[in-house]
Formats: sequence, C-alpha cells, structure tokens
Amino acid sequence: MDTVKKTPKHLSRPLSDKAGKGEKLQKVLAHLGLGSRRQIERWIEEGRLSIDGQLARLGDRVCSGQAVNLDGKPVVLDAASQVRVLLYHKPLREVCSRHDPEGRKTVFERLPRLKSGRWISVGRLDFNTSGVLLFTTDGDLAHALMHPSTAIEREYLVRVMGRVDDDMLERLKEGVQLDDGPARFSDIQEGGGDGINRFFYVVLMEGRNREVRRLWESQGLTVSRLKRVRYGEVFMPSKLKKGQWLELPQKDVDVVYQMAGLPARDVAAVSQRDQARHERLIGKHSRKNGG
Repeated sequence: MDTVKKTPKHLSRPLSDKAGKGEKLQKVLAHLGLGSRRQIERWIEEGRLSIDGQLARLGDRVCSGQAVNLDGKPVVLDAASQVRVLLYHKPLREVCSRHDPEGRKTVFERLPRLKSGRWISVGRLDFNTSGVLLFTTDGDLAHALMHPSTAIEREYLVRVMGRVDDDMLERLKEGVQLDDGPARFSDIQEGGGDGINRFFYVVLMEGRNREVRRLWESQGLTVSRLKRVRYGEVFMPSKLKKGQWLELPQKDVDVVYQMAGLPARDVAAVSQRDQARHERLIGKHSRKNGG
C-alpha cells in the first residue's frame, strides 16, 4: 500500500502501567476521544464523572475493569487501550464540523459508528477543498498532529488562473504578509497545464484558514481547484475514491504516531459489520460511476 512511506518500530502502550496503578482519568478519556484533557478536568470539577459509584476527583487513576460513568452513562474503558485511524477522501461540498446549521453534508456522516468515544478530525479542509483528511479516536494524537510545534507538511495540488512568473513563485516561497501574519510555501513544484490555467504542487508547514488560497490571491491569482494529496507521511491512495474511507493498519498507524512524536498504540480490530458496510459503500460508488 502506498498510503504511508515508512515504518518505524511499534511500541505498545497498555491502559494501565506496570505498577498496576492505572492512568489518570482525564488521560484515558482523552484517548477515547471524549474531549481534551483540560475539558475532562473541568467535567471532574463539575461532578459529571464517577468511578465505581464514587465522584471522581482530580488525580484519580483508573484501570481496565473499573466502572466509569459520564453524566450517569457508562464509559467502556477497554477501548482506550487501542486506537483507530482513518484516512478519508473528502469530496467537495462537505463541511468538517459535526453539525452544520445550514444543513450541508458533513465529513462525519460516512464514517463507521463507534461503540465508545468519537471520531476526531485531524485539522480541517474548506468546503470547496477535497483530499486527505485523517480521523482518529485518540484525542492526544489528534492534538499533537495539529500542534504547530510538530511542523508536519501538508501538500496540495492546486490549479490557479492567471499569469504566473518566476518572481511570483519566489515571493511565495520567501514569504508574504497576510491579514493574520506572514505566510509562505516551503516548496512549489510545477504540475502541468498551460496558458492561464496551471497546476502546482505546494507544501505548507501549518494549517491556517484558507492559507493556500490566500497566498495565491496575494499575487492577484485565483485558485480554481484545490486538493490535499499528503499529510506528513500519509499519502492519498490512488484507488480511494471521493467519499470513501480507509482504515489504517498497524504499520501505518505506527508512522502516524511517529509523526506526532508519541509512543505508538495498538490498533483496534475492525468489526465484520464495519468491514461489510465499507465494502457495500465502495461497491455502490463503483456502480454509480460505471466501475
């Protein structure tokens, strides 16, 4: 598979430590994707969490088998020891929020359902941008992948309208001033085209709002098509159609954790139901497009 290009050693990390004391409650629940650690700490202070029937306190640790409840509803802790990571081929005209007040489709609608926790998107793509979008059940992983200090490359294929010269490309690599501060492409490569419609592969080291479009617009050019083709070491597989997702196997998830600078975790097994549903969606998409 050409999704991920290199494979580091796998480092397993169980739910509880060797001393049997478990891990802090906020850390375990963050791994389940229920919220950030700070958010969960607020829930503890608000009395929304309990452990074995007792109100949780800051500093409490939990192990597999203990009964944890959030707002009176049970939380399955065993799922926190394993992780799932999806690569989604986002099509145009889908939003990256969970719910859209305008009733537009969201990127979460096609994802497999989880028995516990929730899917967390790693960054966002604009309504009119397609391409690679990662999802994970590990809140710490998502946070690390998006943090500016991680400096993960994002590569895009962009079609621009207008006359492009070498001076423009040099300015875009050296840096220009946008409304929210200086910005630049760390690399620009020709991608074909002629006349006023030309393709370029561009690389960013951050994910600010509409940054690719705004950089080109600063030079008087218009972006007519934009697709993210790579996020760090994760590439878009050629066979993955728009609107389809791919469950990353252990060796690829190890690479994603290495990108984030975190110890790798075991991948949860995909249920037969999820796998069958995924295959049905792929078959439906193929028939629709004459495949």
